[in-house]
Amino acid sequence: MSESVSEAEIAGTAERAERAEPRTVPEPEYDPAAPAPLNLPRTPTGDAEVDARLARLADADHLATDGHVEVYEDVHQGLRDALTALDARPEPPGHPF
Repeated sequence: MSESVSEAEIAGTAERAERAEPRTVPEPEYDPAAPAPLNLPRTPTGDAEVDARLARLADADHLATDGHVEVYEDVHQGLRDALTALDARPEPPGHPF
């Protein structure tokens, strides 16, 4: 018996390897309930206090849904406070209104 390998045997082995299914790395399971950022753009308003409150909305991106309420209520209250502060500012001297 000869211990040499024929070219036909080598070609057949290569052909079977090409037909074999490629090995795949398992992907992490998708969890639809997991927190995920919405990546919504936030356009600056020009008011530093309002912009800071709106930036706080990004905190909800990393929380489960039941944690969103606290963030939204905090932002809402901060925006109400900012609006109330606008009404409390004195008018500049000589303002016609």
